[in-house]
Amino acid sequence: MEFLDLPPALHAEGTVRLPGSKSISNRFLLLAALAEDETAIRDLLASDDVERMLDALKALGVDWRRGEGNDFVVCGAGGVFPAKQAELFLGNAGTAFRPLTAALALAGGHYRLSGVPRMHERPIGDLVDALRQLGADIRYLGNEGFPPLEIRPAAIRAGGRVAVRGEASSQFLTALLMALPLTGAGATVEVVGELISKPYIDLTLNLMARFGVAVERDGWRAFRIPAGARYRSPGTVYVEGDASAASYFLAAGAIAGGPVRVEGVGRDSIQGDVRFAEALAATGARIEMGPNWIEARAPAGGRLRAIDLDCNHIPDAAMTLAVAALFAEGTTRLRNIASWRVKETDRIAAMATELHKLGATVEAGDDFIAVSPPLTFAPNAAIDTYDDHRIAMCFSLACLGGVPVRINDPKCVSKTFPDYFERFAGLVAPVIAIDGPSASGKGTVAARVAEKLGYHYLDSGALYRLVALAAFRAGVSLEDGAALARIAETLPATFEAGRIQLNGEDATEAIRSEECSAGSSKVAAFPAVRTALLGRQRAYRQPPGLVAEGRDMGSVVFLDAQFKVFLTATAEARAERRYKQLIDKGMSANIDTLLQDLRERDARDSARAVAPLQKCADAELLDTTAMTVEEAVSWMVERARQG
Repeated sequence: MEFLDLPPALHAEGTVRLPGSKSISNRFLLLAALAEDETAIRDLLASDDVERMLDALKALGVDWRRGEGNDFVVCGAGGVFPAKQAELFLGNAGTAFRPLTAALALAGGHYRLSGVPRMHERPIGDLVDALRQLGADIRYLGNEGFPPLEIRPAAIRAGGRVAVRGEASSQFLTALLMALPLTGAGATVEVVGELISKPYIDLTLNLMARFGVAVERDGWRAFRIPAGARYRSPGTVYVEGDASAASYFLAAGAIAGGPVRVEGVGRDSIQGDVRFAEALAATGARIEMGPNWIEARAPAGGRLRAIDLDCNHIPDAAMTLAVAALFAEGTTRLRNIASWRVKETDRIAAMATELHKLGATVEAGDDFIAVSPPLTFAPNAAIDTYDDHRIAMCFSLACLGGVPVRINDPKCVSKTFPDYFERFAGLVAPVIAIDGPSASGKGTVAARVAEKLGYHYLDSGALYRLVALAAFRAGVSLEDGAALARIAETLPATFEAGRIQLNGEDATEAIRSEECSAGSSKVAAFPAVRTALLGRQRAYRQPPGLVAEGRDMGSVVFLDAQFKVFLTATAEARAERRYKQLIDKGMSANIDTLLQDLRERDARDSARAVAPLQKCADAELLDTTAMTVEEAVSWMVERARQG
């Protein structure tokens, strides 16, 4: 089983730009597909669930094309799917499965919809029953009331009224509302029982209105689609940041000092989970909010207080409150969360089990969970994630209790937030990335900056030098990229007390030879070697922080580094420094040869196809030609402390 070990942390601080909302992304994709004309969608979420929707639309004959970054253009089909027969695999994406079921049931084609085993355990009977009231021909291919489904052409009764239960999932009502304009005859949807997750219905109505369909509603009991309604492209739409994802970072700020700011959602958000900030404020956290950002700090007294909250309005973000309860005084009680039972897993049962592992006292019922914090956190807890992205993300917060935590199957976060753990690490373990050419003073400056800040230090160049040294000792040619990559993958190297061991032998001085220096540049030019060393380099990111120096620290290895510097000097100044270093060590040197070697290495490092030496657009330039080491260190420490 794959796992991720999160080191103990006690402080969280920084800024996170949120990925796009899954709920908005998949709604926009389907609405754009059903609309007339093309729709440009900006900042679409890059995740498994969205990929499942994109794949499905392609299979249904809807053309779309990818632009720069996460921008897409969807060619609307005007309410008629071109493909009248298709097999759709939708993974565990409820935001794709439920709305597509409704749209295809009214489309007049023959379709099969399936997903992963867990999707086949998530009920869909209430939606199917509602669609059958309209005459839809939907058949269960497995257990009654659950996917997979077969949809056949049918005579749809246009207009009239259709009823759907509101207690199980708001996605059923969303699916009906989004699909009914396809009939063109108008209809009224009546909600039976209490409607849960009302903010998600508000979100659906808001997005439908952007595509030209205004739904009239009678409170939360009845919703009327006007006759003649049809979707029209609004031209360009923008996906907000994911308000549910914001909850993990805001909670980190509330638990562990802060400030932590999220960008992409704020006071003007149309997502219900933005109200998680209100819930955090009720625990005593200090919250500030702007039109497109939210910031959280710990309470003035340092400790959160327990709350008793009806979580109907924030069902997904409420999971984060359950973990935040580990850090609150008293017993936190979260109510009206029955929908947790039918999500990616039975979240009430799963959360209770995993919270117990950390030492919490937990009481769970059909629609509530009550959490009392442990006197001391259980160390080295291994959290099972149940293939549920939100469980994996919210339990990352447990490491803020100052204990190591293991997250099993961490890649499940790819459903909505593939690089979540890298972003989280950026809050609890900030990185200063220093790049620059050979002999510019990076190593000396980086080591002293790390010492002054109390951070860990990574000399990434040492790893490439070690690969070169290991290759020399094994008789491997520096032109054999595949063999070098195998050495890098299994490199038996350790870094202890300022000394570097290779196969148990001290290699600290050996890797500093001119032969290893030149060899490391050749080794680093092979993409397979860089890939093999990437994970090893990122593993150095540990609280309280890391100073990493090399050629591509800011441009490749630590893209989210809080502070990036490109440290350089003239080739002549660098050659002179190298000359003095070698002479001081009692080694012979020729300054003209050194200058030529440096220029050749600069050219080679800058021209390589993968991760070339270059200044990042967001890096500050520091030219040390006329500076002392202490001046460079002071400049960098001051900038780093300014944030």
